[in-house]
Amino acid sequence: MQVPILMDCPELLTRDQAAEYLGVKPQTLAIWALNNRYGLPMIKVGRLCKYRRDDLDAFLKRRTVGGGAE
Repeated sequence: MQVPILMDCPELLTRDQAAEYLGVKPQTLAIWALNNRYGLPMIKVGRLCKYRRDDLDAFLKRRTVGGGAE
């Protein structure tokens, strides 16, 4: 049986940490997840929600307007 190697996973942030990183409230992330708004990926670990920093960076890049961003 092959066990997934979690050490290769990007850093996981809690909902509070992800909210602080994005500059929103944790409740905002909860509402986005409930309504599937913006398609922000999250990982469910039991009742906990975890966010990859890479996914948050990609989200910010997609939401960037102007300044030469594609």
